[in-house]
Amino acid sequence: MAKQRSLVLITVDCLRADHVGFLGYERPTTPFLDELAAKSCVFTEALATGSPTYYSFPGILASRYPLALGRENIGLSPGESTLATRLKQAGYRTAAFTAGNPYLSDRFGYHTGFDHFEDFSQSLKSTGSAAPPVAGKITFFNRRIAKACHKLPPLGAAYDEAYFRYTSWKVLNSHSIDELRPYSSADKVVNRASSWLEQGRDSPFFLWLHFMDAHAPYLPAREALNQMGTPFDGRRIRYLNLWWNRHDLKASSFSAHVGDVMYLYDAGIRWVDSQIQRLTNQLRALQLWDNCVLALTADHGEEFLDHGGRFHKTSSLAQELIHVPLLIREPGMSSQAANTPFSLLNLAPTLLDSLEVGAPNSFRGKSYWSEKTERDSIAISECVANCNNPYLKGKRVGPRLLALRLRQHKLVFDFESSTDRLFDLERDPRELHPLPRDHSKPIRCRLLEAARKHLAEAANSNADLKIASRVRGLPLQTSRQLEVPKACPSPALIEVPV
Repeated sequence: MAKQRSLVLITVDCLRADHVGFLGYERPTTPFLDELAAKSCVFTEALATGSPTYYSFPGILASRYPLALGRENIGLSPGESTLATRLKQAGYRTAAFTAGNPYLSDRFGYHTGFDHFEDFSQSLKSTGSAAPPVAGKITFFNRRIAKACHKLPPLGAAYDEAYFRYTSWKVLNSHSIDELRPYSSADKVVNRASSWLEQGRDSPFFLWLHFMDAHAPYLPAREALNQMGTPFDGRRIRYLNLWWNRHDLKASSFSAHVGDVMYLYDAGIRWVDSQIQRLTNQLRALQLWDNCVLALTADHGEEFLDHGGRFHKTSSLAQELIHVPLLIREPGMSSQAANTPFSLLNLAPTLLDSLEVGAPNSFRGKSYWSEKTERDSIAISECVANCNNPYLKGKRVGPRLLALRLRQHKLVFDFESSTDRLFDLERDPRELHPLPRDHSKPIRCRLLEAARKHLAEAANSNADLKIASRVRGLPLQTSRQLEVPKACPSPALIEVPV
């Protein structure tokens, strides 16, 4: 086993493909990864199996579609084979360090197969309750005013603006950037991972790191702002986050500062890039790098008004949400490019193939390195529409969204409205103009048949895993204590899905 390759898997929350340098982005968000890409296989059309996190990671770690065990089941099922369990069986040391995403916790089965699992939940700052505050005299009075003002739209808008300015003033003068940041930053995650790496060097290892620095609220480290040349002080950063989280404005109103918000998002990516470089330097110092496979990808992307939305809510499977970066570096590899659609369903079997470890029979994906793998296969992404709080049972069993990608074409099904739209991404990369129904009929028919087959297979998937997931999820469905954590301690920073 001493000659067996080790594996580092890095996932970055909310990292969209068109914001990394090695896929053509102009800003210097990923200078180190750009250098690494020159000695890696870069997948230019990698696609998440779903969005957000709870619909993407079953594909990444267990090589199955997110709704294969039923729409009501979230996370990994007890007893399900994963990349971690397979490598543990093969004699690997395994560890995971995730920066605080609440859906990547032992509650959802992501600790399975890891000798050491650290989700930094104990270090997260208190973010308050998702429930309304206790009603006092002032609160009661303000609610009465708000209710009266919203009976007349102009007065309602004026009240909302006044309330926003009041809450902004409170936050801008009472909270620092560090106090508002709800997740552990990349440097802290790498510190813990580096300590773990030093504990044993004689056996192969699997290390999974998940970073949250690109996730809202966009509160990048000062060093990253300096690296990006972003001239924002703390007060401006806090204001932009407060403003971007407003729910009382029309989509068109957010265009005024979208560029500034994207600068903050990009600075978070740059901080991740610098910490990945620090991790690889540690691997070199420990003489582990030359025998190590490294993969970097994202669970999903992020929207900046591309289709009028913000963040990554489950009302869309547009490219800005499911097109993610992916590079795989192996020792001695030269630059390669995979330019056909590649589902992250295939990532785990591909990585196991790089390590010469057989994949479990339950894995639905196939290794990219296998000669039997079709280069013209259909990549499928799915989610439950508008399930932005899976802690609520009713949200998890809503209508499905389904997207199928074949080369330049993409078909999107909305089961709530019983509609489907076909896009030609080569001519319409922003997905703004669906093709007429009589256009590209052979392509449409092939994708329709793939959708039918996909749904039929999901209905006949593993019954034992479905039952185990439902039993594990019972406390989530009955407890009144569990709420989705807010993204920031201030009530003005409204929670967004992770």
